[in-house]
This record gives sequence, C-alpha cells and structure tokens, in this order.
Amino acid sequence: MFIDLGKLCLHYQQELSKNPSKNNFVFINSLGSDFRIWQGVVKALQAQGDYNCLCYDKRGHGLSDSLPAPYQIQDHSEDLRALLEALKIENAILIGISVGGMIALDAARRFPEKLKAIIPCDTGAKIGNFEGWQERIALVSSKGLAHIAPNVAERWFSQGFSQKDKATFHGYLNMLSRSHPEGYLGTCAALRDADLRDADLREAVQHIQLPALILCGEEDSSTPPSLSQELQKLIAHAELKLIPKTGHLPCIEKPEEMATYIHDFVSRLG
Repeated sequence: MFIDLGKLCLHYQQELSKNPSKNNFVFINSLGSDFRIWQGVVKALQAQGDYNCLCYDKRGHGLSDSLPAPYQIQDHSEDLRALLEALKIENAILIGISVGGMIALDAARRFPEKLKAIIPCDTGAKIGNFEGWQERIALVSSKGLAHIAPNVAERWFSQGFSQKDKATFHGYLNMLSRSHPEGYLGTCAALRDADLRDADLREAVQHIQLPALILCGEEDSSTPPSLSQELQKLIAHAELKLIPKTGHLPCIEKPEEMATYIHDFVSRLG
C-alpha cells in the first residue's frame, strides 16, 4: 500500500490482528534495505500473540519516494510521525534496526507521547564517523552502489553466512545493489553529519523515559555489541539482549529468536 503524506509518498504494509490489540509494532528498516527484511520477524510475532504490525520503507528506500539528498535523522523521524498520524496509530512500539534504530531513538525524544516503547536493534546513539561516511558517499557517487554492495552485505551477516545460505545472501545483495542512489546517499549524509547536526543522540537519549529493549547480534561487526552496551547505559532502565551467532541483521538470520525476545519484553509491559 501507499500513502501520500503531502511532501512524499511512503510504501507500507499493515497487518492487523484478528482480535483487538493494543500492541502496535512499527518496523523501521536499515540503510540500503526495505521492509522485506522484517517479514520473518512479523510472521514469528503473529504466531506468538495478537499484534498489529506496520512495516514501511523509509524515504529513499524500497518503493517510497526519494527526495533530494542530503537528509537528516530528523527528516526520517518526522516522516514517521506523519505516517503514525495519517494511520491513526497510538502507543506505537518502534522496532528499528541500524539507522532505523537511530530513527526510533530520535522519535522517542521528539514525540514520546505517541509511543509505548522502543526496541533499537544493532544500532547506537552514533554510528561511524564523519570521515568514514564521507568516504562511502564519495565512493558510491563515483562508482555506484554495486561497487560497494558485496563488502557491505558481507557485514550484514555473521561470518560464513554468505556460503551457508548462498541464495538468501544473493537476494539481499540484490536488494542493496538496486537501492535508490539518492536515498542511500541522503541517509549516509544523515549518519555522516552526526557531529554537525543532531544525529549524535548520546546526550538526547539520556532523557528517554520509555521502556526500552536493545537487541544486537553477537557477531555484529558494523554496529558491534559495545555500541549497544553504551546505549544501555545511556537509557534509563533499558534492557539488553545479545543474539548468539548472528551479525548485523538478526531479523534475517534469526527472526524467531528476535521475535521471542520482543514478545517476552512486550508481555511484561502489560
């Protein structure tokens, strides 16, 4: 489905529980992916409980509009606010991975009244540094996404995954390679400008009072567990769970395990 938010059109998929549910999950994808990375988690969650699940492609990704680069993290979180308001979703539980996790963190400080809890996954209050993101932007601008995609995709998964499940790896490599360049570069710029704008959330997240569960793949080399451990210290009463033998995208490698952690956390929220 598609929704016109005025300044842009977003692509989304909404699956509603057959029974009235107060748990509204909203899934936010990573850089260079689309909402299909969450399919296994959504399926596993709905097998465990009555949940409403909304997945959407953030701006510049999947089938959503790509506005001119650069973007800020705030642009993504304000898109999310507009989507929640348009679909009349209250008490949302945000589940964001990588940059999607940063969007969830930013949303938690900008409009906590619309949220019930946050579940940032394989992320940090700040990811990478200015030089590293600038180098990636220059490389993609000059040689294209297909040039960097194999190395980036390898870091999405645990060691050896690309050989153990060649078909899955190849499929998600295609997803990355075919991402919209403007959207990819725009979001890279949001991450790059962490020290210049508001993408460095290390001070802001200390004021978050929402319940928080932090998840991270134990073998994540892109946003290693040390970032999640730092995040746990910054957010009051946050829980942290590491998912064994998993890389940067446990939603693909271990969707059932991820869903179990989420289900247990939400069950305790009441």
